[in-house]
Amino acid sequence: MDADMDRGRTVAEGKGAGESAGESPGRAARQHHGNRHGRSERARQAVLEAADDLLVEKGFSGVTIEGIATSAGVAKQTIYRWWSTKTDILLDAFLQDAAEALTPPDHGDLAEDLRAHLHQLARFLTRSDAGAVFTALLGHAQHDPAFAAVLRDRCLDEQRRRDRLPLENAVRRGELPAGLDTAAEVDQLVGPIYHRVLVTGDPVDRAFTDLLVDNFLRRLSPAPAAPEH
Repeated sequence: MDADMDRGRTVAEGKGAGESAGESPGRAARQHHGNRHGRSERARQAVLEAADDLLVEKGFSGVTIEGIATSAGVAKQTIYRWWSTKTDILLDAFLQDAAEALTPPDHGDLAEDLRAHLHQLARFLTRSDAGAVFTALLGHAQHDPAFAAVLRDRCLDEQRRRDRLPLENAVRRGELPAGLDTAAEVDQLVGPIYHRVLVTGDPVDRAFTDLLVDNFLRRLSPAPAAPEH
């Protein structure tokens, strides 16, 4: 697994020291609250990382709340404070990873932005733990309409918004026409990537993603003016 895709395992630490002699109760309480908050965040991150790892190791059906708790080093009650099901945990893990890895760059050039973003999207889906989480969640959504609605609302719609950013930036810079249907255009750019990842299993290397960008730019570039006679 690529190092830049890994968040790194974080483990919950033990409780900090209690109120020391001579401290005022108010000060001690404030310090304890801060330590508890820090431990809670570390535990939460450990749970998300453990869920990712177990999915890759055992598949969706092999992930359980008990297994996540054991791997993360936390009690099941700790997990249930934040999540109701394992799919809730996996979805939060994916959303965190996607926000970090799938926000497109803005280099001020449409071609450069699209090539970088599509390559990163393909790499994320095929070579990261988060990509495995995503494909598992999509599979689960086919059999759970309620979860499918949550997945669209919390994940897919937001990712489509991120995918449109390079086109919207290019429209503002005048590289693309103001009336461009960016939603339809971005579907044509990223759709083939998802098709290969989820359906055909064909490679989605840089040559393929660059070809998608080249075809897009060629189609939208203005036609050369006819020579004057």
